Amino acid sequence: MIIGGAVTGQKVYGEIPPLVLGGPQDSAKRGQIIPTTSTDQYSATLASWYGLSPSQIAEIFPNLRNFDQTDLGFMVG
Repeated sequence: MIIGGAVTGQKVYGEIPPLVLGGPQDSAKRGQIIPTTSTDQYSATLASWYGLSPSQIAEIFPNLRNFDQTDLGFMVG
């Protein structure tokens, strides 16, 4: 959870998966839900707000290149 005056609040970032055994996001059909939003995406969004450059963010979060959206947009200012 991220709170503060610069946070765009009252939104959920990512998808809330249906918690259904054998459902569409249950990867092994045994209750293993794969998240749709990574911690790298959240962290990179914060790092960008703190002033890190795109090259610094790419170096710190090498897995970020696996995701289409690198900045989730929950920080303003």
